Amino acid sequence: MSFWSQLRRSFMAMVFLSILLGILYPLFITGVGRLFFPQQVTGSLIQNTQGQVIGSRLIGQSFQNPKYFFSRPSAASPAYNALASGGSSLSPTSPQLLASLKTRAAFLQKEDPDQTQLIPIDLITASASGLDPDISLASAYYQAPRIAALRHLPVATVNTLIATHITPRQLGFLGEPRVNVLNLNQALDAL
Repeated sequence: MSFWSQLRRSFMAMVFLSILLGILYPLFITGVGRLFFPQQVTGSLIQNTQGQVIGSRLIGQSFQNPKYFFSRPSAASPAYNALASGGSSLSPTSPQLLASLKTRAAFLQKEDPDQTQLIPIDLITASASGLDPDISLASAYYQAPRIAALRHLPVATVNTLIATHITPRQLGFLGEPRVNVLNLNQALDAL
């Protein structure tokens, strides 16, 4: 077999595989995704009552208004930037980490000076991705009295709202029960 014959065969194989794996396979997978997982394929976007996209179930957002549930802190820079996903990589003995934890704890204490419970750890530590959209049940219930007071609601109403928005463990045993902060804050506004 001549050099040109081998080159022609190699080129044809490259064209064939490029079309198959670069065009047809991605189109097939996208079609299957749209058919069986339409919400996930579009980014699990959340819309407000006017139909405007306000966020995603998959990426956290910063809520600074004390009338809302606060999200888990973000280690991404700028905060909650999906392109900058990643943890801080600070060691547990890092003075910088300790300072940021103290700052976050002071912020929470300033926003709710009547709260006497220990601050749940996920309200002051960032997740590994820095984009976590969920908080633990302890974090949600910790914030309920502040939100109830600022919105002039009974604490029981806010606690019921939390209970109705719990996402259970995946497959019944993976992870911990949690609540999506954006969904919870949307439900607060709908009250």
